[in-house]
Amino acid sequence: MAVAAYFVVSGSLYKQVNDRLQQQADQLINSQLASEFALQSRSTLIALRAFNPNLDAQIVVPTGGRTATGEPFQIGAPEINVVRGAAESSLRTSGGKQIYAVGVRDGSTLILAQDLGPTRETLNRLAIVLTLVGAAGIALAAVAGTAVGRTGLAPVARLTRAVERISRTDELRPIPVTGDDEIARLTASFNQMLVALRESRERQARLVADAGHELKTPLTSLRTNVELLIAASKPGAPAIPDDDRGALEQDVVGQISELSQLVGDLVELAREDSGEVEPEPVAVADAIERALERVRRRSHDVDFRVELIPWFSFGDSAGIERAVLNICDNAAKWSPKGGIVTVRMQTISDSVMELIVSDQGPGVPVEDRQLVFERFHRSRVARAMPGSGLGLAIVRQVVTRHGGTVEIGDADGGGAEVRMTLPGSGEPTD
Repeated sequence: MAVAAYFVVSGSLYKQVNDRLQQQADQLINSQLASEFALQSRSTLIALRAFNPNLDAQIVVPTGGRTATGEPFQIGAPEINVVRGAAESSLRTSGGKQIYAVGVRDGSTLILAQDLGPTRETLNRLAIVLTLVGAAGIALAAVAGTAVGRTGLAPVARLTRAVERISRTDELRPIPVTGDDEIARLTASFNQMLVALRESRERQARLVADAGHELKTPLTSLRTNVELLIAASKPGAPAIPDDDRGALEQDVVGQISELSQLVGDLVELAREDSGEVEPEPVAVADAIERALERVRRRSHDVDFRVELIPWFSFGDSAGIERAVLNICDNAAKWSPKGGIVTVRMQTISDSVMELIVSDQGPGVPVEDRQLVFERFHRSRVARAMPGSGLGLAIVRQVVTRHGGTVEIGDADGGGAEVRMTLPGSGEPTD
């Protein structure tokens, strides 16, 4: 900016010098003193210099005579061309002077030379002033930029310190949000991530604690039964009656089966928690058929009545199959011998399908209808039945991850009715 200002002022000053030279020459030529005698008179030039101390002048006549005043200066080729009539005028810079030559009507040539010293001195002073002002401006801009940068980057610094604190201490405390700019929105998003991470960690901690608690009872019972069987098999130990021994062996097999189911449910729950399943197009009716086939193999005394429709969703085929399997397993488990489990699909809208599974069991008390979807929750009646308490928790987790809903109500003929919705369409999705 300072350089541009310098060149603009410099050009303006030099233009003023040129304009003044031409104006003075025109005034001298067109004045009443412009007779041949007056113009060639040295007194005329002396008078001109008296009013213009920095101006030197020469008059060259065709015969070669020359009249001069002021400091002598060398006439160059441009001025000679004017003297010879080859050019009307000339303007050039030489020896620190701005030289202007112009032909006069009587054939003589007027040559004026303006000393550029004052102009250059003015420009030098201007350069010094602009340099100082520019340096001060740069320094001020640097200070202001540093201050603004520190103020603007303060939220970034806080965010950086928070990330370093989290990585160092593993503490998931939210960061205070100030303002409404991009950094504030970034901080708010980071806080949401911290909340999600903290909730995930809390869920993992609860899962580990609940799993340990649930595993403790069957493991203790299994260990007691196995130790009793081992002790009875030692030489000299009292024999266990065959009926009691058979009951113990059945208990061991049942406890192993219970542990296997619990571990399998824990693995499935951890799989759903990981979120690493690759989504894919899912034919929901096919997934339901596969789940029903597995349920039928272990529930021979229950009749399944099925009404399926084409429905296609996008997500985890194995997860949807597992959710339907758990719902149908529960329905079969609570249905009496010879009972009927109804599995029916229907569309609520063009983009939502509802799966209804109803049984003829005792139903679910109203106060337990939300709690049954919690991990390891088992009602007082359910504790007498086999199960891990994780089946419906897996159902809700799978359905929620697919953008659906699940709820429990009363079936029309008594018993429980589970309604599960899934988004999708009646046509295959790409």
